[in-house]
Amino acid sequence: MRTNIVLDDELLQQAMKLTGARTKRETVRIALEELVARHRARQLVRLRGKPLIAPDYDVRAVRRAMGSGPG
Repeated sequence: MRTNIVLDDELLQQAMKLTGARTKRETVRIALEELVARHRARQLVRLRGKPLIAPDYDVRAVRRAMGSGPG
């Protein structure tokens, strides 16, 4: 997707130096990837200690219902 944006030149130069990116485009891509990764990590931390599988979930019953063999 093509987008025109105004960037803070000083901040962009700092980001390029820190990441080793050679272009503005690469720097923005790296920044966006890191932002997404950071938010996903926070979401995972919020799940800590919460049950991820229902206590009454029966995988064997599900497999039997799907007809994928013995469970």
